Amino acid sequence: QVQLVESGGGLVQAGGSLRLSCAASGRTFSTYAMGWFRQAPGKEREFVAAINLGGTSTNYRDSVKGRFTISRDNGKKTVYLQMSSLTPEDTAVYRCARDRRSFRAVTTIVDNEYTGWGQGTQVPVSS
Repeated sequence: QVQLVESGGGLVQAGGSLRLSCAASGRTFSTYAMGWFRQAPGKEREFVAAINLGGTSTNYRDSVKGRFTISRDNGKKTVYLQMSSLTPEDTAVYRCARDRRSFRAVTTIVDNEYTGWGQGTQVPVSS
């Protein structure tokens, strides 16, 4: 079973940068696509970014394209989310999860297709 733990969150000013990490404890990390999602207070969880098994294909929501970069290191069993040019609209709890289907080469934006959710790391962006 793959267990996920997010880290790297914290208060940041608008225009700043932050890198989030999602560390996996299982032995099958490299067999799953991975995704980052976020949830702001009073709002539903929304897709942020996803990356396939080998890190050769990525997908982003429109509002973060050009600002966020998702990557993975299968040797370290870790997926990253590099965030730049942050705005208060990016304020949320960020969580990572794995694709429910192993060895799927493409990514999905649908949260119900992910599982093994981490506890989340908070990113408050001040103005």
